[in-house]
Amino acid sequence: MRDWKEIAGLRVIGRMAEMINSRWNLGVGFADEAGKLIEGQEMRRFATRRPLCELVKSTPAGAELCSRTARKMLEHHRSTGGGEGAALVTCHAGLKGIYVPVMIDGEEQGLIFSEGMFTARDIEAQKQLTIEKCAGLGLEGAELERAISKTAVLSDEAEAYLRDLLELVVREALVYREEVARKERRLDRLTREMAERSSYGSIVGKSPPMRELYRLLDKVASTDSTVLIEGENGTGKELVARATHFNSARATKPFVVQNCSAFNDNLLDSELFGHARGAFTGAVGTKKGLFEVADGGTFFLDEIGDMSPALQVKLLRILQEGTFIPVGATQTREVDVRIIAATNRDLKAMVESGQFREDLYYRINVITVALPPLRERREDIPVLVEHFLAKHAKHDHKPKLEPSCMERLMDYHWPGNVRELENEIERLLVLRGEDTEISEEFISPRIRYEIYRDGDSGSGQVTTLPKAIERLERTMILDHLKQARWNKTRAAETLGISRRNLIRKVKTYELDRRSR
Repeated sequence: MRDWKEIAGLRVIGRMAEMINSRWNLGVGFADEAGKLIEGQEMRRFATRRPLCELVKSTPAGAELCSRTARKMLEHHRSTGGGEGAALVTCHAGLKGIYVPVMIDGEEQGLIFSEGMFTARDIEAQKQLTIEKCAGLGLEGAELERAISKTAVLSDEAEAYLRDLLELVVREALVYREEVARKERRLDRLTREMAERSSYGSIVGKSPPMRELYRLLDKVASTDSTVLIEGENGTGKELVARATHFNSARATKPFVVQNCSAFNDNLLDSELFGHARGAFTGAVGTKKGLFEVADGGTFFLDEIGDMSPALQVKLLRILQEGTFIPVGATQTREVDVRIIAATNRDLKAMVESGQFREDLYYRINVITVALPPLRERREDIPVLVEHFLAKHAKHDHKPKLEPSCMERLMDYHWPGNVRELENEIERLLVLRGEDTEISEEFISPRIRYEIYRDGDSGSGQVTTLPKAIERLERTMILDHLKQARWNKTRAAETLGISRRNLIRKVKTYELDRRSR
């Protein structure tokens, strides 16, 4: 493995090494697939001072033999056809060592070991063997006897406990490596996906619905057909209208926007079609309407479902003949305007109820562009987050979101859609200060502690209290399991419940890591 030093830096492995050191004055060693010891500043905290080992290493021959310890352990593993569990060996100085091979897909990737002790079984024979081995290195007398007397002697129970600890170290190393590999696979997948189309003008997204939208806009932009954009608030209807205009032959002409719900009927009439001097009280001069301003270009009428029946008639005339009469005027005006309309309402239902003219509906509904809500294209959330971080981060210092923070954003139902997500990212950038990574603690409470809702409809309708409590309990257990790297003992401690109770709840909520 290439990431031994990163693995050794894991807090849980450091804690287990401290336990081994404090209990038996033993260290923990790491070796690669060739039996070469992993050394360096980071690894020194795993070492310990063992008088007998230091005495052996004080001789050139002894130091040379000690450097081959891990290699001998690997040779022992291969010669015995050992599995993936811990094994006991005797070193060149007659001392015992326990090693655990690191196996991935049946191949040796190295080993983790602890050595330099005696075991309680046949202790006198072991000491005699050590005296004979050390004599061959020129080590004898009182100094050797003192070193032997200070060497740890492990009972059968202590030996089993040390084996368990070393196997746990290996499991944590493999979990970390799999996590890194998973992130690398995800990064590779995202890199490949980024090669695909992920934007259209200012529209961002690479999910299948968005790529289908881009293909539709490619066809629509080259025409002068009227377009009806349907979608919830915050899905980006104006962005689609702008992209359509600026990818069309009218791109150099005006792009005018008007929200039909922004004014009452009379004011909207004046805004859209203009008025003559004296047409009404306060009309002290002639005013050009927005249709004239948009002449030759594109007029985007947002929330067209809020337009009154009287104005619907005037709009229909423009669509049919390209003419209109300003308020209080008598002369007909001609304009060449492409109309793009948008609504978050069900116009067809409004036609059936008599609230919207049927003939106008079919005139504006030449081409329909349906924008999916954000909850139906969650795979676009990471892309949108990156886009908004780059857009709103100051001084070119774009931070990153911690994985747990991104998970919260992915799980939320986003009733306000892309607009709500952008506002949340801007808020996170303000609150995070100078942090280079944004943690989930800065996320809005409504997102962090979202109550259980009916499906993904975004209706915001709360179900029963038990379901809300169940949702909160499941979320907390999942969070603590992730923080504990799926170690149920540690997760149970931080949750304040028993390990048995946690295991039962993990099974109930289907949170077993193997199934995720």
